[in-house]
Amino acid sequence: MSGVSVISDRPCQLGEGPAYDPATGTLYWFDIIGMKLLEKRMPDGELVVHDLPVMASALAVVDANRQLLVTERGLELRDKASGRLTLHKAIEADNPLTRSNDSRVHPSGAFWIGTMAKEEEGDAAGAIYWYRAGELRQLFSPIAIPNSICFSADGATAYYVDSRHNRLMRVSCDPATGLPIGEPRLFYDGSGEGGGIDGSVVDADGVLWNAHWGKARVDAFSPEGKLLRSLPVPAKQSSCPVFVGKDASHLAVTSAWKGMSDAERAADPQGGWTFLLDVKVNGRFDPPVAL
Repeated sequence: MSGVSVISDRPCQLGEGPAYDPATGTLYWFDIIGMKLLEKRMPDGELVVHDLPVMASALAVVDANRQLLVTERGLELRDKASGRLTLHKAIEADNPLTRSNDSRVHPSGAFWIGTMAKEEEGDAAGAIYWYRAGELRQLFSPIAIPNSICFSADGATAYYVDSRHNRLMRVSCDPATGLPIGEPRLFYDGSGEGGGIDGSVVDADGVLWNAHWGKARVDAFSPEGKLLRSLPVPAKQSSCPVFVGKDASHLAVTSAWKGMSDAERAADPQGGWTFLLDVKVNGRFDPPVAL
């Protein structure tokens, strides 16, 4: 497919949670079900795969030596040198039926964290939480499959979706804390499109870039919720984009082969790969998380 290059051809069953560390130029992402953390120094470093003892779905920079992983047990500090995990804040750790999902750091350093049922059953198992400086609050519940957690550059707007229903929501936020103000409002209704509105990021111009699961594309929406363009992805189940490069001007996207039959995998041979899209974007980096 023209306009796309391959970052990694290692197929992830559920590739998700890409995060870019601008200090080292390293892209990180997860195979949630495979319990792997993958990393690659961009653009042409060697792929490194780390085994994890738990399902994990997202990562935030803490400092030069530590990361904060979102796992099925909660928030866990990871020592980059040794890979050792230390539980920092439990989230639904006493519920073996749920795991973490889409999560992202707000410009204030707050962390919004999504949880969901491991087997994706029902509509009531998941939630979205807010964490900052040791404090944890539940924001929205119930949510079946929380996704598209992302924020405007000024921190005044947050977005999220329940991918079970495909109604992308927006809510005003306190820029200083990342806490929502007022009630969520509909930003984009994709309930009749099929597939699932999955992970999203917002660039410096307020354009929201969304990976549409099942539709092999990344969609760009204006701040008013108008579809601006769609970029093809050579994997049907595109899952989450992230800004990469020295100036955050490029877009990487993960994908997955989860739930596919042998015939469907044969028809989607690059499913689970990680890609770099040939598009110039006015991206920005997530800040370190505020512990």
